[in-house]
Amino acid sequence: MNVVILAHEQFPDRAKTALGLLRYSDDDVVAVLDRDNAGDRVSDHVTGVQDAPIVASMADAPEADALVVGIAPIGGGFDESWRADVRTALERGCDVTAGLHYFLSEDEAFASLAAEHDCDLWDVRKPPDDVGVAEGVASEVDAEVVLTVGTDCSVGKMTATMELARAAEERGVDAAVVPTGQTGVLIEGWGTCVDRVVSDFTAGAVEEMILEVGDDHDVLFVEGQGSIVHPAYSAVTCGILHGTQPDSLVLCHAAGRDAVHGYEDYALPGVETYVDLYESLAAPVHETDVVAGALNTMTVDDDGDARAAVASYETELDVPAGDLVRFADDRERVLEAVL
Repeated sequence: MNVVILAHEQFPDRAKTALGLLRYSDDDVVAVLDRDNAGDRVSDHVTGVQDAPIVASMADAPEADALVVGIAPIGGGFDESWRADVRTALERGCDVTAGLHYFLSEDEAFASLAAEHDCDLWDVRKPPDDVGVAEGVASEVDAEVVLTVGTDCSVGKMTATMELARAAEERGVDAAVVPTGQTGVLIEGWGTCVDRVVSDFTAGAVEEMILEVGDDHDVLFVEGQGSIVHPAYSAVTCGILHGTQPDSLVLCHAAGRDAVHGYEDYALPGVETYVDLYESLAAPVHETDVVAGALNTMTVDDDGDARAAVASYETELDVPAGDLVRFADDRERVLEAVL
């Protein structure tokens, strides 16, 4: 399927959904919408992903099957400056997908246009109706369950999940991804965005996914969300931790990050603090260990400096760690520790 990704004024640094799709999706990205960088190409800003032209609006984009909102701002709201692009997409007969807390299907103008032009509106974050409380049985599945956890939001948990799952598959391991956020669901084509589920049902939502596929694969890589110390998102993190009952954890961090993203008055604790927090919080439900680390060095330009940052992070964790995107040998070492 040919898709256009909307990433106005956020690409590439603050458009993790867009980057995730460019890196991992099977769809062909024919354009990225970004008013700030119109006239450039994706490859002018990011390497190792699909390349495509960057244009100012949907009206400037080539023919496509769908428009995907590739931005997930804090709070998941809809920016009214995007309305013209969504409207143009629907008038051109394109389906529109969004991972926002604002549901496009409940917007009367969009719903009317979608019906008129026979288009689908897929609100990825809309949860299923039949989610219930957890029964505490995720550990009973045959698969080993590996959960990525973070020192903060937007540190690379989804990326680490995808990289490890694909590396495992390349080794011949029967592995699968359990997506819990909008980007993972868009890439994998199934799953539940856990941060939209009623809090009582958060652990149940992820447990349900584990039970659905846990006897069909040898290893499940679960996409983590948020951070256990995050002032806004810790509840989602805890729900996933207890609902998955993971056998092992991979701690993800962004090089140079010393304060909570979007809440800069809150300093991040030391790395060793997270190991104790995650393991001790999980233990009463299901004991688990941090067996590896993933470091996002995207903001570090020099490979030598990135290697040094990885070495420092590995020393702090006292387990194998690496940048799973930047260094192939890191990816293999971390996968070995996980498996």
